[in-house]
Amino acid sequence: MRRSRVAALLTGLTAALTLSACGVPPSDVIQAGAPASGLFSPDPKPSAPTVLPLYFLHDGDLAPYSRKIGDPGGIGAVVRLLFAGPTTSEAVTATTELPHLTNTPEVAISGDNTFSVQLPKGVPPFSHLAMRQLACTVAHVAVTSAALPADTNRDGASTAPLVDAQRSPGHTSVHVLGDGWAMKQSDASCPDPVQP
Repeated sequence: MRRSRVAALLTGLTAALTLSACGVPPSDVIQAGAPASGLFSPDPKPSAPTVLPLYFLHDGDLAPYSRKIGDPGGIGAVVRLLFAGPTTSEAVTATTELPHLTNTPEVAISGDNTFSVQLPKGVPPFSHLAMRQLACTVAHVAVTSAALPADTNRDGASTAPLVDAQRSPGHTSVHVLGDGWAMKQSDASCPDPVQP
């Protein structure tokens, strides 16, 4: 161990003598400019808000309610919003037959436009209207961003109808898996997302 220390000291001394012999004068740290900070990566631009229809019930019939979503985060985020129910402003005219879930459902999609929604334990089977709410909302998740209506409320709900919304090609179906039960619903009977 002692030899390695001596060797290291001799190597350092040799380097210092070599630099001074080459005409490089010794100096202190020279302060110039800002410290190195690595590569600069500008912040990504936030994505433009998307307006999607969430299907609730209006006077007992299925109706689309346009919802401003800053970052949809995929189908799972939209399904969570649907299960959360109407916003305060939507609740003036909207109701839901979907249960309020305490745990997040798991959502997956297969290649044949079938969405699977695995519910937490203890959720009872859905009514036909609840299944249609889910199927119609999921069918429109692939909607291209629509222009944001001018009269959007602070809670993200809009009283204006959706425009430029189109259903994804082909029919979509939802397969809901509960605790000991399963149901399937197609989007074939969904109302148009543009409100009259």
